[in-house]
Amino acid sequence: MLLLNYSQPLELSGIIESVDTFLRTNMSPGWATFVEGVIVCVAILALYCIIALALIYIERKITAFFQARLGPNRLGPYGVIQSIADMVKILIKEIIHINRSDKFLFYAAPFFVIVSSFLAFGVIPFGIDLQAIDFNIGVFFYTAASSIGIIGVLLAGWSSNNKYSMLGAMRSGAQFVSYELSAGFALMTIVVLSGTMQFSELVEGQRYCWNLFNGHISSIIAFIIFMISGHAETNRGPFDLPEAESELTAGYHTEYSGLTFGFFYLAEYLNMFIYCSIATTVFLGGWMPIQIPGLDALNEVMWYIPSYVWFFGKTGLLIFLSLWVRWSFPRLRIDHLLNLEWKYLLPINLVNLLVMVVIVLTDTSLAGLFPSLLATN
Repeated sequence: MLLLNYSQPLELSGIIESVDTFLRTNMSPGWATFVEGVIVCVAILALYCIIALALIYIERKITAFFQARLGPNRLGPYGVIQSIADMVKILIKEIIHINRSDKFLFYAAPFFVIVSSFLAFGVIPFGIDLQAIDFNIGVFFYTAASSIGIIGVLLAGWSSNNKYSMLGAMRSGAQFVSYELSAGFALMTIVVLSGTMQFSELVEGQRYCWNLFNGHISSIIAFIIFMISGHAETNRGPFDLPEAESELTAGYHTEYSGLTFGFFYLAEYLNMFIYCSIATTVFLGGWMPIQIPGLDALNEVMWYIPSYVWFFGKTGLLIFLSLWVRWSFPRLRIDHLLNLEWKYLLPINLVNLLVMVVIVLTDTSLAGLFPSLLATN
């Protein structure tokens, strides 16, 4: 245990334990719990905003690279302050009030979207002891929380009193509900393999073998389907039909301006980060560093790299792949988009789930075939 602590010098566990000890020494248990809850909420909110600003800048730079141009390059070194300037601009822009709209639902809709992503954000394990709450049904909670966002999209289109917004909201609903099914079944495939819905146990179970490889071809298929479904759920091209500015002005958020539009914009980027984070946690070992049985010296060196660095590194790779896809393929037609889900992805997913059940029952996963090589204890 001492060796493990020594080989993790940059982890934040010690700081977290020190804060907890200080609060519980100087406060009653109730007040200490309350203050810790406030600290966690503030930390999540700050990280939420920082990641959103970083992703906006990163996408603009990567997009510029793909298109052989510079991207943001004026404000700060390499334009790194451009996202902050854009944030200030959207905060001070006027919110235009729409006549004959349902004002209560119109202004409530963005909060459904932002709360949905915020709830999903809270269950992500960023590193050792860096998780707001570790549900024993974490995968189920993520699926339920991420589904709330569609309510905000439908309310936004319906309450705007704009036929183009309404059309955008309706086909957004069709798209989100459709691809939510495939995303859920892909996650369930790995739940069957690992035997748990708790994210911490999912990460620990991948100490020596990622789920992406442990379930053979079935896990790889589930990973690909989950990435496609997550891409579609977050309105990323070529699945950005909910907006489709060439057809519906700007889709369900056409009538929104200022901060109310900013909420939709912010949630889109955070949802991209969230689904890549879940893919990292479920398929790629999450924050767990690369560990090879028998190579204790190498394993100890790997633990010197903080767990949150491993997590953000893996997630960043998936985000880069997501951006690469977005700027490489043209937008699909709505009928093609729904055909892809209902005629191909969903049937493949259902069959793949049954295949994973067979793999688990026959104990033919990599961990089952090579128990001494991939032992997790």
